[in-house]
Amino acid sequence: MNIDSDWTAAGTQVSSDFWRIAGLVGAAIFAALLLFLVVRAIFRQRRYRVASSFTEDDRRAVREAITTAERRTVGEILPVVVERSDPHPGADWLAALCCLLVGTSLLAGWLPWEQPVLLLLSQFAMAAVGFGLARILPDFKRVFIFEDRATAVAEEQAFQEFYANGLHKTEAATGVLLFVSVLEHRVIIMADEGIDSKVDAEFWANTDDVILDGIRQGSLRDGLVSGIERAGERLAEFFPWQEGDRNEIPDRVIVRRE
Repeated sequence: MNIDSDWTAAGTQVSSDFWRIAGLVGAAIFAALLLFLVVRAIFRQRRYRVASSFTEDDRRAVREAITTAERRTVGEILPVVVERSDPHPGADWLAALCCLLVGTSLLAGWLPWEQPVLLLLSQFAMAAVGFGLARILPDFKRVFIFEDRATAVAEEQAFQEFYANGLHKTEAATGVLLFVSVLEHRVIIMADEGIDSKVDAEFWANTDDVILDGIRQGSLRDGLVSGIERAGERLAEFFPWQEGDRNEIPDRVIVRRE
């Protein structure tokens, strides 16, 4: 059998229009995704800035709730709210890496692949955008914080707050910490052995939920007040107020950046 030597394999070619359209679609997806995360983070900015947004009226309402609760018990209740338990530098770098990888994939049709220097500069710019947004927008950073990490740092901070504020030194071992870590989205209740030995874990979990319900509805103050009232009722049940009781922990709410 003779085969004409003029026949050659032409291969498969994809129209340049395909790459142009793919590039436009990828760019649109990348821009839309980034814009969504940024706009959402901007609108949620206030909820992460509790050190400045938690007003004096809010603090007064929480202090009054503590005073009212402790009139019925020898127990001590202290709410502590921090904007974050850890700066999470790893989340900044993860945000940079994700922006680099996602941006490179979706903007492939627009990147200067034939010019290595420009390509590297483009990728560096994408990584810098992700890193910078994570540094200035807490809600954007939160996307890149693993839940196990959030739990671990919040629990560690709560432990430190419990001992730093002397809740382990009350006479009847009835100190109760209501700890809220905003960036990590964690509420942790720590109770000294006196009250903890009489109250089951389910009660504290339900008290967590009460505080979280207030936060989800946009009112940290209401969440704390409800949690204080609930904790005060249980303290009064097992450790009622006695003549001569002194206020071992000042009635206050601690609110700070970290």
